[in-house]
Amino acid sequence: MSRRLNCWEYRNCGMEPGGIFSEIYGTCPVALNMKFDGVNGGRGAGRICWKVMNRISSKDPFICRHNRQSCIHCDFYRRVNSEEESTVITETVEDAIEDLKLVVY
Repeated sequence: MSRRLNCWEYRNCGMEPGGIFSEIYGTCPVALNMKFDGVNGGRGAGRICWKVMNRISSKDPFICRHNRQSCIHCDFYRRVNSEEESTVITETVEDAIEDLKLVVY
């Protein structure tokens, strides 16, 4: 099995803490998000980046060096799903409960 890469390593974007573009564009919120640390074997939210990117609001714009696409069509998303053999964690229990509350109420 291949080494489990975080999204910034896979993309080689340089926006991780200390990365060459982090001072110019700011550090990627995915790398800083410790709520998801360890999920799918990643550092920060490095292997569940789609959850962080989907939560960034227009009040807190983030400039990504890559043209953002739908996560379902993202090659990194598909790679994580493949590596985790259909057991990929796509959301935390807390997020699932919040989603259920929105449906029930």
